[in-house]
Amino acid sequence: MLTWTILIGACLFFYFAGYRYYAGRLDRDVVRPDAGSHTPAITENDGVDYVPSKPMVLFGHNFASIAGAGPVIGPIIAMHHFGWALTLVWVLVGNVFIGAVHDYLTLMMSVRNRGRSVADIAESTMGSRAKSVFALFLVLAMLLVIAVFGVVAAKTLIAQPEMVIPTFAIIPISMILGWFLYKKGGNLAAASIVAVLALVASIYAGFKLPLPLEGDVIGLSPLMFWFVLLMIYAAVASVLPVHVLLQPRDYLSTYVLFGSMSLGILALLWVAPGLNTPAYMGGFSEEQGPVWPMLFVLVACGAVSGFHSLVAGGTVSKQLANESQGRIISYGGMLTEGVVAVVTVLLVGGGLYWVAPAGGGVDMAELGFRETLKAGGWIHAFGHGYGNVVHQMLPFLGFTLASMIAVLALNTFVMTTLDTAVRITRFIVQESLGQRVPLFLNKYVTTAGVIAIAFVIGASDGWQKIWPIFGATNQLIAAVALFVIATYLIGVKRPTAYALYPAVFMVITTIGALSWQAYRFFTAPEPHLFLGTAALVLIGLALFVGHEGLQALKGRKISTEPTPSEA
Repeated sequence: MLTWTILIGACLFFYFAGYRYYAGRLDRDVVRPDAGSHTPAITENDGVDYVPSKPMVLFGHNFASIAGAGPVIGPIIAMHHFGWALTLVWVLVGNVFIGAVHDYLTLMMSVRNRGRSVADIAESTMGSRAKSVFALFLVLAMLLVIAVFGVVAAKTLIAQPEMVIPTFAIIPISMILGWFLYKKGGNLAAASIVAVLALVASIYAGFKLPLPLEGDVIGLSPLMFWFVLLMIYAAVASVLPVHVLLQPRDYLSTYVLFGSMSLGILALLWVAPGLNTPAYMGGFSEEQGPVWPMLFVLVACGAVSGFHSLVAGGTVSKQLANESQGRIISYGGMLTEGVVAVVTVLLVGGGLYWVAPAGGGVDMAELGFRETLKAGGWIHAFGHGYGNVVHQMLPFLGFTLASMIAVLALNTFVMTTLDTAVRITRFIVQESLGQRVPLFLNKYVTTAGVIAIAFVIGASDGWQKIWPIFGATNQLIAAVALFVIATYLIGVKRPTAYALYPAVFMVITTIGALSWQAYRFFTAPEPHLFLGTAALVLIGLALFVGHEGLQALKGRKISTEPTPSEA
């Protein structure tokens, strides 16, 4: 009954407290969507990046881009160190009152400013210094994301060769779907059914025909071969018109995750497993540190993520056809990600065991929480927890196939985040340097530069030196975005409390997390001087952002003029 209570209670909270009540207040007090206003997708339509999209397709793109592996990896690591109870509380409260607000207001702020990114808008609200520092910081963070997600996807293809065919088959299936919808004006429902069936067939083909790589391929190790191929894919996908691949591929990807999550939810309701991991692990983790602030930067995407502001102001705002659709696409998309985080906690907590159950009969190497996490990381833990619960409901499916479904869903979303991140990074570079160096206005030159640097980071394993502080970095991006939103709202004479209070909380939390990490890095038996110094630099950035935001809120730097729809 505990599993039922948590799952149903969380969904009701997300819908009624979040979408119906709090998002409704945002619409009345702050956004005031105007269905008759022309969005940038219409006024700036270029057939490449600015393209009005069908609401369901755009919801799929937004959700696939923001989800990635975030709502899975964060909750698993957090419950490992602090227990499932506090993890769930932060997912619920953070998602509704901070994360979804952050996503929705960023989207609408960008829509009201010709689809400009949050970094570009920062120049109007917080000054040119803030914009320059923020843009540089964002580019560095995004290069790290591209490198890491490329490496993770490559390692997954090696570990589970059954996923090779479906991972790449979704590309031509999506392009045919996009052609049918946008060039032929085909029916979305009928086309979706055919495309999903083709995708299911590719999953079956992958299971029957795994494609393992043994030995070098054209002089490259298996890892480097897949990594190079994924970088090439990301580069090509990021410069294609959005309706050719990005929109339909992300739309189809949502069916993969929704299908796998629906199967997981049905299994939770059918099996009703108890939660086999501790509810509360204490206020301090030997490995991660104090529950505040570390829990709040570990969970990230399930509660609030700075990366979402880059998606909202990078690609989604350029495709939104009607302002009235923003609430369901952005606020609703973030709530859906919260559901994924809750389901992850229940599947992993219910499918794996902290200690071997009385009477034996459980292989802890396969179903032990700590054992699977240590052996194969969070992907391994999620796949085995999901596989165990689903297998109990559908014994004929088999534990291995059930686990593969879970990992395939994750890898599909990693792929969507990969090329979306490349496209967003290109936008930021073009906005920041294009006017001064016209060469950077060329999307092919800029994309090639982004991919080249990300490739060097991933291929050299340099990302492993910085990744430990990425969680705090991501939350710092969210804090900056919320400050930009608050200062923008001052300029257009709208209430700021919805963004300002979360911004202050996130800045303080980020500084706390970075301070703790810097202390641990410098005082370790073998000090990590690079990471410690990087943490101190990020603390300086957080203080700078806080100072610039407060100065802007005092009215010293506001220069934003309301658009006709805001007047």
